[in-house]
Amino acid sequence: MTNRIPFIAGNWKMNLDHQQGIALVQKLSWTLKDASFDYSKAEVTVFPGFTSLRSIQTLIDADQLDLKLGAQDISAKDSGAFTGDVSGVALKKLDVEYVLIGHSERRQMHSESDEVVQAKTAAAFRHGIVPVICVGETLEELETEGAAAVPVRQTLAALGGHETLGDFIIAYEPVWAIGTGQVATPEQAASVAGKIREAIRANHGEVADKVRILYGGSVKANNVAGFLRSPEVDGVLVGGASLDSDEFSGIARFQSHLAI
Repeated sequence: MTNRIPFIAGNWKMNLDHQQGIALVQKLSWTLKDASFDYSKAEVTVFPGFTSLRSIQTLIDADQLDLKLGAQDISAKDSGAFTGDVSGVALKKLDVEYVLIGHSERRQMHSESDEVVQAKTAAAFRHGIVPVICVGETLEELETEGAAAVPVRQTLAALGGHETLGDFIIAYEPVWAIGTGQVATPEQAASVAGKIREAIRANHGEVADKVRILYGGSVKANNVAGFLRSPEVDGVLVGGASLDSDEFSGIARFQSHLAI
């Protein structure tokens, strides 16, 4: 591991109402507390749906939990006639610290282009919210371009055009491994993460040394340690497994598995 604090992110996607979300966060917090989890060694963040953000934020504040709060999307606009969108202004008022941008489901199902991802990244920077920029290739792109070409291209597109870069995180999620049960090998994940970091360094200099690069795609408690053994991989973006407090707790406690 490096001096970059590992980032363990749970993306709930369109699951759980606010009451179910409260129960999940409470159980996750209790489970980690019972395991004497050290939050200084890994940052654990949950990404609920929009309708649960206020409830989870209130719970985190009231119980003084060490969990962090993220949102699943952000509008490129700050206000106006944009029905259904949620602005960075509103998210910041809820103490949202992180926001997912460019997840493959948004790129595919909502036709979000690199230009849209770049504009949303700008909105996150504008409001002091850390964007977790999701990049990754489809199976067809993997076969025609290789594993690193698309995520590097998407990363540079998201980071281009900004006068200054705020803090950001890159999440490499090969589309072919999301929810399919297929998993990139730790070596594949580390190789792509390394090439993303090299590209950031070539274009933006020393910021590459501090940026956290995550792996996502069918991550479980029984395979997370393999990914995080590499100094190039600084955490994981977890989907379905984050809806199970015991499983997600096991993922957060990945350091207990590193010696295995």
